[in-house]
Amino acid sequence: MKVHNLIIGAVPAGLAVSGSFRKAGMDFEILEQTNKIASKCNTHYDSLLLHKVKSLSSLPYQDFPVDYPQYIPRQQLVTYYENYAKQFDINPHFNCEVTAVLKKNDLWQIECANDKIFEAQNVIIATGLNRIPKLPNWNGQDSYKGEILHAASYKNHLKFKGKKVLVIGMGNTGAEIALDLAEAKIDVGVSVRSEIAVIPRDFLGRPIQLTAKKLAKLPFRLGDVMGALVRRITFGTIQQHGLPVSTAQPRILIQEQGKTPIIDLGTIAKIKKGEITVFKDVLEFHENSIRFTDNKIEDFDVVILATGYYPAIAKFLENKGSVLNYTGEPANKIAKGEQKGLYFIGYDKFTLGGILGTLKNDSALILKSIKNDIIR
Repeated sequence: MKVHNLIIGAVPAGLAVSGSFRKAGMDFEILEQTNKIASKCNTHYDSLLLHKVKSLSSLPYQDFPVDYPQYIPRQQLVTYYENYAKQFDINPHFNCEVTAVLKKNDLWQIECANDKIFEAQNVIIATGLNRIPKLPNWNGQDSYKGEILHAASYKNHLKFKGKKVLVIGMGNTGAEIALDLAEAKIDVGVSVRSEIAVIPRDFLGRPIQLTAKKLAKLPFRLGDVMGALVRRITFGTIQQHGLPVSTAQPRILIQEQGKTPIIDLGTIAKIKKGEITVFKDVLEFHENSIRFTDNKIEDFDVVILATGYYPAIAKFLENKGSVLNYTGEPANKIAKGEQKGLYFIGYDKFTLGGILGTLKNDSALILKSIKNDIIR
């Protein structure tokens, strides 16, 4: 099948491009490896709330419903994305897992696991950063008799009643899963490997994201000082509870390293109350226990790996050239040279507004680039 524009991924990023194309009267086809719109939202844990305020997280040309809360729960988010697809007549080729994207005779050839083949002048890759779970392996892990699962498989606390659980990794996902378990009175600990930065979701009844946008307009030093004051007022000194806190400002971590701070929903309070125990990095597994880098050994029935994901674009993109950096993530949003016609959206970690906050601008950028090529 020959098309002008092909979008890979019916996730929020892919929907944003699709909606922008539809509004502009541009033809496109969209491929989705699952049978659902926004499949990750469908499978995330039940207690998930959107971290970002709704006014900065909607897709192009369609705000969230006025009756939606400031921080949107998972199921309402799914409904919004499904309705968006209906409104903009977005009809993905479902169950169409892309296995190869390669350049042939100035066109991109896209091959799918179900034997469908497409040819396109432009390919927009929107499969996202959270595509393939990272599954680390520790010494002795094969001998461990408890249950090990990745956070991608966690739904809620119900199956963990009466068990002792260790969450490995304290990013936003790990912090929220630990909180979900602690609120259900489950014995839970969290293993923290590297330094973290924590910011409150709200301060004095106002979303911290909106405050951060205002602070970003101030001279960096002044904004950083005020941000540090907010964190100190909210959390106090949390290092004494075993948390290794980064000395770098959250702004620096985001803009220079692409590291997302933990947006706290109550995990820190649970840690300070002793309802979530903090452990050092994991050193090795035993049959029923885990040894940490401080040589402490603790029994656990379940281990949940909140260890992140790989974008795994290189698995299907054959004409990679210089479009991917050393981490396997897109080096630029618009490819040039031999990779001309290749676009990426939904991978921008270096922004205060989060990835959802970039989708309107980035989908408009891609549309403009393709339109300019047509005019030329």
